[in-house]
This record gives sequence, C-alpha cells and structure tokens, in this order.
Amino acid sequence: MTGRPAGGPWEPLFDPRSVAVVGASDNPEKWGYWLAAGALTGRHRRSVHLVNRRGGSLQGVPFLPGLDALPGAPEHIVVAVPPSGVRQVVVDGVAAGARWFTVITSGAGAAAEDRELAALVTAHGGRLLGPNCMGVVDTGSDLRLTWGDFPRGEVGMVSQSGNLALETARLLARAGQGISRFVSLGNQSDIDAADALEALIPHPATRVIAAYVEDFRDGRRMARTLGAARAAGKPVLLLTAGRSEAAGRAAASHTGALVSAHATVAAVCRDAGALLLHGAGELVDTAVALLAPALPRGRRVAVAGDSGGQGALAADALTACGLDVPSLSPATAAAVADHLPPGSHAGNPVDLAGAGEADLANYVRISETLLASGDADAAVLTGYFGDYATANPSQERHECATAGALAALVTAHGRPLVVHSMARDTAALAVLRDHGIPVYERIEQTATALANAARWRAGSPEPPPVPLPAGRTAPPVPDGAYATMRALLCSYGVEFPAAVFVGTADEAARAARRTGYPVVLKAMGLAHKTEAGGVALGLRDEAALRAAFAAVRAATGAASFAVEAMAAPPHAVELIAGVRRDPAFGPVVLAGLGGVTAELLADTALALAPLTVDRARRLLLSLRGAPLLTGWRGAPPVDLDAAATALVALGQVALDHPELTDIEVNPLLVHPGGALALDAHAVPSAPVTKGHHS
Repeated sequence: MTGRPAGGPWEPLFDPRSVAVVGASDNPEKWGYWLAAGALTGRHRRSVHLVNRRGGSLQGVPFLPGLDALPGAPEHIVVAVPPSGVRQVVVDGVAAGARWFTVITSGAGAAAEDRELAALVTAHGGRLLGPNCMGVVDTGSDLRLTWGDFPRGEVGMVSQSGNLALETARLLARAGQGISRFVSLGNQSDIDAADALEALIPHPATRVIAAYVEDFRDGRRMARTLGAARAAGKPVLLLTAGRSEAAGRAAASHTGALVSAHATVAAVCRDAGALLLHGAGELVDTAVALLAPALPRGRRVAVAGDSGGQGALAADALTACGLDVPSLSPATAAAVADHLPPGSHAGNPVDLAGAGEADLANYVRISETLLASGDADAAVLTGYFGDYATANPSQERHECATAGALAALVTAHGRPLVVHSMARDTAALAVLRDHGIPVYERIEQTATALANAARWRAGSPEPPPVPLPAGRTAPPVPDGAYATMRALLCSYGVEFPAAVFVGTADEAARAARRTGYPVVLKAMGLAHKTEAGGVALGLRDEAALRAAFAAVRAATGAASFAVEAMAAPPHAVELIAGVRRDPAFGPVVLAGLGGVTAELLADTALALAPLTVDRARRLLLSLRGAPLLTGWRGAPPVDLDAAATALVALGQVALDHPELTDIEVNPLLVHPGGALALDAHAVPSAPVTKGHHS
C-alpha cells in the first residue's frame, strides 16, 4: 500500500487511509458485495477491512466479526447493514475512533432519527454521508464505494438520485468522458449538496461539476457556493425537478403563480453563473462542450455542411438556441470558394457540395479558413465526416489523420470546432474525442451544447446573496389586507394615490368629495378584485359612484371599500412587483409586465432579496417587454429608478416581515414622472396548529 500526500478536509471522504465496509457480502445480489468489491479495488492505496459477523471472505480477504476486531481505527466506515443495526454500527465506529461514515442503508429511521445519527457523528468532529445514499467515488484515488460503473473523467457529480448519476456516467462514457468524483447525497442528514459542491471546487481533477438537487436546504448558501464555483472557473451544470409545480398550485396571488420553485432556482443559477439544464442528455452534451480545448468567445457560428439541407437545418437549430449564423465577409467567402467545386456558393452555412469526398483535406482547409477568419467565434462541421472508413476501410488512416488535423486547428486558433456526424463510434470520431473535440449524433445536441457553452462563457454573475436575518427585525403586521399593506409599503417609501376606506355609499360620496373626482372604487378582501367585479374605474361624479357602489357590493358581498383618486398619467406602463418567500431561498423578488394580463404574459424576472436600485434596474431591463419602459415608438421612457426603488422596498419589507409569504403590488403604474402602486396585498403564513410543524 502506497502513502498519500496530505490533502484537504474532505480527503477522509474521497481518499481515506483506511476503509471498513460493515455489511460486506460474498453474494453479488447484495449491496454489501458491490461495496466490498469496490473497496478492494483501492487496497493498493489504503487499508481495506471487510466486516460481517457471520464470517466469510471476498477475493481472499476474510470478513472480520466486528469493528473491534480491526487492527486500528478506520478512517472511513461504510454502513450497509439492516436498518435496525445502523445506529449500533455508528456508535461502535465512533467508539473505535472512526470519524467519517457513509450510510448506504435506506429506511434507517425517520428524519428526527437521521438527525440524531448525524449529531452523534458530528459531536465527535466527524461527518456523515446519507443515510439512504448510493455511496461515494473518487476515480483518481481508486475509491469506489458504490454500485455501478463510473469511468474516469473530469466531471464531478453530486446527486440525490443514484440512477440519474449512473445514467450520466454512462452517457459521459459514450461521449469519451467520465467521472472524477461522485457523491450520492441520500437524506442529507449532515453532508448536503452545498457541502459536496464545495468539496469539488478545489479538486484539480474536476473541471466541470454536475449536480441533481431536489432539496436545496439553505438555498442562499447554495447560491454562494455556485458563485464560488464560477469564481474558480468551474462550470456547474444543475438539474432539478419541479418545472410544472406552478401549474398545480392554487395561488392566492399572481406572484404565487408566477414564482415557482423552478423559476427561483433558474434565477439563482443565472445570478451565480451556473447553468440550469433540463436532463442528463443535455447535461452531458454541455459538459463535453465545456471540456473542449476552447470555448466560444461570442455567439457567432460558422457552419460547413456536406449538403445544403444539413447546413440549413444546422443554421436553424443554432439560431433557435440564440446563436448567430452571420454572413461571411467577402474575403472569407472568397477564401472558402477556393476549396469548393466551381459554381458553389460560399455563404454561411457553407455547402461543401462534395468537396470533402473529393479530398478529405478540404475539411481541414475550409474549417481553418472559417476559424481563422475572425467572422465567427466557433465553427460547426455537420454531415458525413467520420463515416468514410465505414464504407471504405482503406480510408481509415487518412480520415483519422484528418481528424487529428481538425483538432489541431482548435489549439492553433483558440476557437472551438464542434462536429455533428451521422457516424457513431468510428476510429476518426475517437481521434476527435481523444483531443477533446465535441462530437454529437444530432444537430439539436450540437446547437444546445454550443449555446450553453457560449452562455456560460458570457455569464456575468451578480454579487452573492446575503444570509437571511437570524430573527425578526420589525413587529408583525396583523393581516395582508390592502389597507394594512398600503400603510406598511408607504412607510417604506412606496407611493399610492390618495384613498379613504369606507363602509357605506354615503361615506364613499363624502370621501370622493375630499379626494376629488374622478375616483376608483375597490372592494376590500379580494385577492383578484378585477376578475370578481370588485373594481370600478373612472367614476366622474356622485351618481356614477353610488351606482358603482351598489353594483360592486352586489357582485362581491364586500363590507368595506376604498375610494381612491383615479391615476392615469400619460405614457404609463403597468408592472407587477411582488415577493414570494421560498422555503429554501427566502424572499424572491418578482418584476414583470403586470395588470390583469400578468399571468397571461408571464414576462417576469426574479432575484433574491435584498436588491440594490442598480440590480432592480437590470432586472426590469431584462424583461422581454423592456422596450416599453425605455421608450417604444416615440413614447418617452418611464422613470426606471422609481420602479426600481419600489422593488427594493418590497424586498426589504419581505426581509423585515417573515410572517408574510407573498407580497404583491399589481399594478405598479410606472410613468415618466414616477411610479404609483394602485393595489397591494399580502398572504400571511399559515398559523402553526397543535401537532403540525410548518
């Protein structure tokens, strides 16, 4: 057994000096067999002890009856015994001097029992992975404490799904890549996703980090960890579940419907500089693109195809992913035409028109012209290359040499070349993959991966979010009604039109005389007033007000009303501004195009509170409808600073009042002279009842 160099605080998890597998088995149908067999692959590097009180052996290594039979304290214990025996193994392990535990066993106990088990370990200065996890792998240190095959590579994987990790590893292997480290999170009773990601950031063999996370625990810490990975130059490719969660939520506000858990994670990833992706296939394709020798410096792509159809479809796919397929400069077009058959058109995409079949070296000549031209930030070669030797084996050597020459272009010019080939697993494609050149079977994969690589390269992370305050900073508000929220938001600087709250038509008439016509009448106590017939606009005299009062009361049954000055400034735009309290990430600010069409348009942007005015401005300018704010078709720009200030205030209110789960201003009327909140309400958190924990 060789020694190991001194490592960081996570080395006992990934490269322990000694491992004990408790629950080892010689039966391949049991987890204990695969854990023991995997542990034994690293016995040239560390001491490996197999424990089973019934005795037996595996690969000539005898099973010991218990931890007390070991010659010394194991640094890392893997627990794969029945649930009833887990606690005793951990107790015995701690007593024996072990400090790191990986608990494979599922169903070891309820959440409280899991926390108690973790506390037992951490109280002695140790750490616990699991329970209910699939184990841990470090291919560089030959640590394989799991089931399944994890080929060696440069992608670190953190996952709450063991099977998804296996799928990812297999897809990476097919793409010529593999895993550096794998951490199965299980129940996260101690080591959680943020811990595991932090352990991968300084790991030299990990160049890209992949993660599947369902439970983010302390979401703000996770956001800071994602930002730390970005700062270290390690792309994080994140998968999570819940894209359809909003569809099944009975929201008490527009904000609640628009701020789903998935949308929140997407906003966090955007601000931290991570990539939120949609599946294992996209994750692997993107990882391969990010591991290439060069990344795109911009969004311009040159395409060369073996047929006009393939080139055109490639251009469409790239454009659909947000990339640009620009025209070539006259000089570049002329240089490309020199290598094409007479009469061919050297546009972008370039139709090779048989030039590759005539001479494989033309693939290199044309690709070099495109990469060296300065007209593009990346090049895509789409079509037949890689398949010539399949039909004509005598071409294999020439095709492989051409593949090597294509790979050399990337190093020479510092721009990526991505290959889409109808071939699969040929010698020439193996040469490309060996040089790190991404190879894809479908053009859609090619476009998505290249676009994601460009998105990561161009990302501009925001400052990391601040931790949430430990305790309450303001007295709780009694309810989320309009009158209450109006007074609260006014105290934070949000402006509203003048209003009086009334209960009768006579009171409404007196209020309108004080406020001045025209006025708006609003029924109180409704989340969506307009849809319920609870709002009457532009009432210009007392007769109109009294008629509206009778109609609104009949439609809603409301007992209280607001008489409010009618606000109709010219060139105004209706926004929605809100905050939703996410259980993992805390208050999430929403800005979007608002009014009654807020959910229909779904043009929104999110960010974690608190915001600065500059950050709030950038949020507003990121909307698809931002041109409406900056001056559309000759209209003057609205007061963005006033709208941004209102967003900042909403975020601060949410931080100061944790008893409110949703806060919403809809519409926030922003115009060239300022911003006015025309409606506001909040959703208080549900009270905790006996026997229930929120």
